[in-house]
Amino acid sequence: MFEKIFKLKDNNTSVRTEVVAGLTTFMTMAYIIALNPNLLTGFGAEGVELWNGVFLATCIASAVGMFVMAFVANKPFAMAPGMGLNSFFAVVVANIAAITGMTYVASFQAALCIILIEGVVFLILSVLNVREKIVEAIPLGVRLGIAPAIGLMLMNIGLGSNAGVYNSEGNCFYVMRDFFGALTPSLAKSNMADGYNPMVLTVATMFIGLFVIIILAQKGVKAAVILGMLISSVVYWAGEAIFFKINPFEGLKTASWLPPFGDMASTTLFKFNFSGLLDVGVFTVVTLIITFCIIDMFDTIGTLVGTASRAGMLDKEGKMPKMKEALLADAVGTVAGSMTGTSTVTTFVESASGVEAGGRTGLTALTTGIIFLACIFIAPVAAIIPPAATSAALIYVGVLMITGLKNIDFSDIAQVVPVAIMLLAMPISGSIGHAIGLGLISYTVIKVFTGKAKEVSILTYVISLIFLIKFFLVV
Repeated sequence: MFEKIFKLKDNNTSVRTEVVAGLTTFMTMAYIIALNPNLLTGFGAEGVELWNGVFLATCIASAVGMFVMAFVANKPFAMAPGMGLNSFFAVVVANIAAITGMTYVASFQAALCIILIEGVVFLILSVLNVREKIVEAIPLGVRLGIAPAIGLMLMNIGLGSNAGVYNSEGNCFYVMRDFFGALTPSLAKSNMADGYNPMVLTVATMFIGLFVIIILAQKGVKAAVILGMLISSVVYWAGEAIFFKINPFEGLKTASWLPPFGDMASTTLFKFNFSGLLDVGVFTVVTLIITFCIIDMFDTIGTLVGTASRAGMLDKEGKMPKMKEALLADAVGTVAGSMTGTSTVTTFVESASGVEAGGRTGLTALTTGIIFLACIFIAPVAAIIPPAATSAALIYVGVLMITGLKNIDFSDIAQVVPVAIMLLAMPISGSIGHAIGLGLISYTVIKVFTGKAKEVSILTYVISLIFLIKFFLVV
């Protein structure tokens, strides 16, 4: 059955490999299940009912998007509410509440209308092949630079925010800044206070997991990534138990295992507040919709092209077969997210971990989607996976994606400059879309002022102009 649906032999893979890849992808992005409702509700400050609604919406909308990706596009890419976009959504909700005087929940329901409109727009653009044409308009050099830039972004996440440790005052410490960035261990300990010892355990665990993955991969073990994550998880749990007298499984005893569908129905499920949205002003609403569209479109395009490049799914012209269907899955996921109660659903860069584990077909996405649905019932289990374990996987995959730089023609300054800018902009800004925008603008400027304006397509000019407007005129 799986062979007929997903064409496993044609893609040189197997059911076992695809399932392991799907599980690997899930483990690297499981954090979104709890983090997304935390971000959208002020870490529960806006009420447990809204938190529960967003939690369920995160699992359901992500699964819907991945099922479309699996059965329509047959690609191994996972989907979930996008990081960055969810933070922006939370800011928009707070601004709507401030402008209109509505409650946070009512403002949240108004903001969901923006996500619905964005998703419908993307559905139409995907069906009409407009989004696919935009992908094709990105110059080959810029496309080749997306994967290495994403690699640096993954390493930055793994060595930075994903492994963040908090002290008793709520301050977050980062590995490369507060541990390796400190001049001396004593200074680091002084700066981190009671967060120092957890940071030491985190760093040790991270590098144990990283080198386990590398060693296993060098020995040809296909499940190297997930085995490395499991081993590093055990190391971290043992460290907590031995050094901090913490039982990492204590929370499972009192955890709630029943899905809070009642809370979802009362707060987020099909709760569109169009009248409240219009109180903000038509111009502001249109501006917000355009902003969400631009960021989501190029985040998705960048992730698809970059991850597909690493998996060898691009043809000689740098195009991915069934790009239209993959983009359609993104649009469907976003519409599902608006209907259930979460921000824009997009293709996750952590999909690269599953691809590296051997995932090549939609069965990988299907596996991850099923686990996301299961998390409606087993969320407490996903919550005990330590960030250090996922960091190890992200760093490893990031290193592998950087090797894509070998495909860049370093004798062509029109390729080198956009790629160099993306390599810096992507990890620093945390936005794949913004980095691509800067790359396209720099490519266009170089071509125009070196007498090669005719080599730039009309659509590339248009996209570059849109990004210029976005960067300088849209707040």
